[in-house]
This record gives sequence, C-alpha cells and structure tokens, in this order.
Amino acid sequence: MSNLNGKIRVLETIRQGKIGGGESHVLDLVASLDKTIFEPIVLSFTDGPMIAALAQLEVPAFVIESEKAFDLSVWRKVKKFIQEQRVDIVHVHGTRANTNVLWAARSLNLPVVYTIHGWSFHDGLHPLAKRLRIAAEKFITRKTQVNICVSESNRQTGIKAFNGFDGIVVRNGVNLRKFNPDGVYTDLRAEYNIPGDKLLLCFIARMTYQKDPVSMIKAFALALKSVPDLQLLMIGDGELRTTAENTAKELEIDKQIVFAGFRQDVPAVLHAADIYCLPSLWEGFPIGVLEAMAMGKAVIASDVDGTKEAVTDGENGLLVPASNITALAAAIVKLAVDATLRQQLQQNAKTAIAEHFNVAGMTGKISEVYLQLGK
Repeated sequence: MSNLNGKIRVLETIRQGKIGGGESHVLDLVASLDKTIFEPIVLSFTDGPMIAALAQLEVPAFVIESEKAFDLSVWRKVKKFIQEQRVDIVHVHGTRANTNVLWAARSLNLPVVYTIHGWSFHDGLHPLAKRLRIAAEKFITRKTQVNICVSESNRQTGIKAFNGFDGIVVRNGVNLRKFNPDGVYTDLRAEYNIPGDKLLLCFIARMTYQKDPVSMIKAFALALKSVPDLQLLMIGDGELRTTAENTAKELEIDKQIVFAGFRQDVPAVLHAADIYCLPSLWEGFPIGVLEAMAMGKAVIASDVDGTKEAVTDGENGLLVPASNITALAAAIVKLAVDATLRQQLQQNAKTAIAEHFNVAGMTGKISEVYLQLGK
C-alpha cells in the first residue's frame, strides 16, 4: 500500500457522470465502504450530477474528458492521475471505463477489478460490431485480476461468449436508508398535476434502445382501452425521447403521459407511483428494479438476464417477454384491476430486497475482494 495512514486507496472509475444504474452502484459503494480501511476516489470520463453527489458524500471525484472507448489520447493522463493519487487498487465499472484505464493500471502494476454491469455485446448489434465487442471483452477480462458479474446470467453469457472467462457474482444492492417507503418526499403528483386517486405507472430509465420506451408507450395505450383511468410518468432522457413523445401523440394518449426528463430524486418519483415498469431488451442486474421493489412498488419487468434473478414472477413482481407489447399491456391491466395482488407483490418485494439485495451485503463482498488484493 502506498498510503502512510495504512488505508487501501481504491480508484472507482466509470464512463460518465450522469446517474444511471452503474453510477448509482458506484455512489452506494463508495458511501458504504468502511472508511477506516478504505479511501475511495472516483474518476469519470464526463461531468454530470454524479460528481456533485460525490462532493456531498465528501468523496474526491475527478473528470478526464473522453467520449470514446480505447481513447489513446487520455491514457497517459490517466496514468499520471493514478500516480498522483497514490492508488492501490483500480476498480473499473463498465467496458468504456475499462478500455481507458486498463493500460495505465497495468503499466503501474496495480491490481484491476472489473465490474461488468452488462456486456457491451448484445442482440441487435450488427454481427461484425458484436464480434468486435466480444473480442474486446475477451481481451480486457483476461487482463484484470478479478471480474465481477452483477448476475449469474451475465457470468454465463461471458462463459458462452469466450472460452476461459473467469468471474465471480456480486449482485447489486439497494441503500435502504435512501430508498425507504416510510420516508418523507416531495409531492410529485402535485408538481405534475396528477390526481391522488389516479393509478400511476412510472418508467425511470434512459430512453435508449435497450430500455425500449416506445414499447412502454404502446403497451400503455393498449392498457388504457381496458382501464382508461391510468397515468404514466416517464422519467429520463436519451436518443429515443423525441420518438417516444411522437408515438404518444400519434396514439392520442399524450395527455395521460408526463415526460419529465431526467430527475435525481428517484425515491420521490417511486413514492408517487403505484406500479413500476421496465420493459428492457436486456439487463445486467437492474438497480432500478431493485429500488422500486425497496420502495414497495408492484414491478412489471422483462423476463431477461439478471432481472429474473431479482423478480420472481407472481411472487414479488410480474415478468413479461421482452418486446411483447400485448403481454406488457395485459400485466398492467392485471395489476390495475387487482388491488389485492398489487399489495401482495409490494410487500413481498420489500421483503426480498431487505433479505437478499441490501447494499451492505454487496459492499461486504466487494470489500473482501479489495482486502485480498491489497495484501
């Protein structure tokens, strides 16, 4: 260890400063680490709300601007930064961060931990692009000391994609102090003029191909035919936001949808809602689903990857096939008309998070990895 105080100085690196699943994971991890043992610092490759959130936590955070993978122009900057910060262990979150940090860490003989929050290769990519991404992941996972998968599904995907993949599973956890269903929150219904007696669905995600916001809107439109007294709150920005808004107008349901853009106060959003929907095409292990369950919400999510390791269909949420608008609409209607089922799923969801997906358990497992590498 390089620090005179005897603590292990850990650099957490991530692609961007916007707050999404991976960024929430980093925030919870650095907040929960035992500061008598570890000194975390954070490096992002774009600025954003996460940097401000880290300042509030009094965790040093830095930005080296880059929008590209394998960006050789920042490699030496990263190396100099790591040297100046007297880093003992480098923990990279996501492929993009890994490609811009790995060379520097290796050249300094520092151990590297790589958390795969979802593989960069997936269905929907051009076959050549997919092959290239698989090759890149194979290369970087063989250059790191420990690969952490956020779900068993992700680990199995790695094993099938390339021979010799070695990884452990540490599932994401939720900060139960932050996501507390009994907490006091801003009244978002009043802010958006949503009556208190309306059943409110919420979608909280970046509006990207992966999260499939257009299918969410089409399923909502279909559900309205059976249950016309519904509202939908769409939280998030992204390249598909305009398409989503246009779809709502074309289906003539835009009056029943609020497009609120990006918000940081996710607990307040969830507190206002009754049902949480995430119709993703794929997921590593979705923190958004865990947060909704922690807040005691009835969850509807796609039956994909790590999601089905958190949600047990009919027990603590409902699972539907990805891209199946009819099935998603039917699930919305089912929960809308059956208050007893809704309440049962809500209670079971809270119990599942408290018992299996608490951030303390996640942090404990990652801390053990650090301690082994820091010896």
